[in-house]
Amino acid sequence: MSGGSLGIRSGSYGSLDKQGQNGVLPIQAASATRTKAYSKMLKEKETLIHWICKFAGRKKVGMLLLCVISAAVFVWVVYFGEDQENDNSSKVNDNLALNNPLINVVQSIRIDNWTSLSVSVKETKVGVMHPPPPSYFLGYTLPPGHPCNTFTLPPPPADKKRTGPRPCPVCYLPVEEAVALMPKVPSFSPIIKILTYIFEENLNRETEFGGSDFGGYPTLKQRNDSYDIRESMNMHCGFVKGRKPGRGTGFDIDDSDLLEMEQCNGVVVASAIFGAFDIIQQPRNISEYSKQTVCFYMFVDEETEADLRGKYENKKIGVWRIVLVRDLPYTDGRRNGKIPKLLLHRLFPNARYSLWIDGKLELVADPYQILERFLWRKNATLAISRHYKRFDVFIEAEANKAAGKYDNASIDHQVEFYKREGLTPYSEAKHPITSDVPEGCVIIREHIPISNLFTCLWFNEVDRFTSRDQISFSTVRDKIAAKTNWTVNMFLDCERRNFVIQKYHKDVLALLAQRAPPVIYPPPRPVPAPPPPPYMANYSQRKVPPRRRRDRKSGSRHHRKVSKEIV
Repeated sequence: MSGGSLGIRSGSYGSLDKQGQNGVLPIQAASATRTKAYSKMLKEKETLIHWICKFAGRKKVGMLLLCVISAAVFVWVVYFGEDQENDNSSKVNDNLALNNPLINVVQSIRIDNWTSLSVSVKETKVGVMHPPPPSYFLGYTLPPGHPCNTFTLPPPPADKKRTGPRPCPVCYLPVEEAVALMPKVPSFSPIIKILTYIFEENLNRETEFGGSDFGGYPTLKQRNDSYDIRESMNMHCGFVKGRKPGRGTGFDIDDSDLLEMEQCNGVVVASAIFGAFDIIQQPRNISEYSKQTVCFYMFVDEETEADLRGKYENKKIGVWRIVLVRDLPYTDGRRNGKIPKLLLHRLFPNARYSLWIDGKLELVADPYQILERFLWRKNATLAISRHYKRFDVFIEAEANKAAGKYDNASIDHQVEFYKREGLTPYSEAKHPITSDVPEGCVIIREHIPISNLFTCLWFNEVDRFTSRDQISFSTVRDKIAAKTNWTVNMFLDCERRNFVIQKYHKDVLALLAQRAPPVIYPPPRPVPAPPPPPYMANYSQRKVPPRRRRDRKSGSRHHRKVSKEIV
């Protein structure tokens, strides 16, 4: 087809009025009232089309128009469709926030090494990549009128004889509500975002003082650097001899147990018994959901495992999974117990929350209720109860010396070292800090970099000085608080006694059994007498007359005495 014919066809588009009147094309005629400007625009379009068609064939023009239309549609989808999707997603997020007013969260990013939360990155028109803002759990408040909002502690009992520590009521949420309030994203970790740990094959034991093969003998300079909190830190935190905690490090665990521990990615409840020192206490009031989702682990040494042998199968006693630990790094059983107590984030690298309880305690509340009450509702990442009686480190140190808890010279050395660093007696000037002495038998925490750093530093103090962790607690807490706005939630000791019951150690139970008075059994029931023989039947039924008393004579002494007085 020639270019001239194309020009004629293109010219026919301008004569639609005439063709419509002749009935050639069933197309509605253009309005006669069009403005001159519009007519001029049409003429310009016709001129442009005529110019394009003059240099291209019909097929090429059709392909050109098709490409132009496709490009226009593509641009529309890329720019306007993306904005519409963002608008829809924001509306969905707003609806979710409205439907769940108790939880105030935003979108997520990578926090520490326990989880990677997906993020979307949008490319702007200038080619700059802008990630979305970071997102953390920001806490929540219970609805107005909720019973826990108006809950207050009752006055102490008036009985003056009960002066010792005792439990007090705590307002828990039902397990279902506590589970629903479990944060979907981690809490904010101030300053520090990445925390890694030192591994050394050849240990340098030439240090100023203190340390161990398990702890790695950090120098005083390394200790001071570990309190200089930065965004990324590499520090001593136990297990320094092996590339993986629990394997060739001291405190060694079977590979099957390590695999199970790595698969615990939610809540872990842990305890330990070394030296067969305690009796395993089974938790009570645990929901079925917690039994299925919470990891219960009890660490034992070979002596305790031998004492328990035959009492369990498939490595379980009740809800507890028994984990045998070999090659304990310390000769002091209390110091060995500080490894799982303070370094659970290293033994359970994928767990989000942990609840540590000493081996002598019996758990009597659901773990989700405890986490909701002392962590999530308080927007805290570590919670521990304060001592019921002592608030000052210096008084606590003297009490430990008086009770023979540790060598007195070592306790004095540790306290003097802290004094040179600025430790002062506790006073009301430290408020809102309520105490410098914790009751460390229960630790509730979230595994994020800042709380992991705290427990690593706390363990290093226990490894360097004495095993009495109450003495070093406030020093580590205050040094971290001086660099960040992070602190520990210290709740009442009576609240701790509400969800754990303290039992006696095994040796104390044996001593009480020895001192107990002998059990006095009731006397045997008397054996009934046999019936009399037949020849005695009538004799036994015969009544014996009462013995007649001899009448006194009238001349008795009394009578003579009275008559004498009358005379």
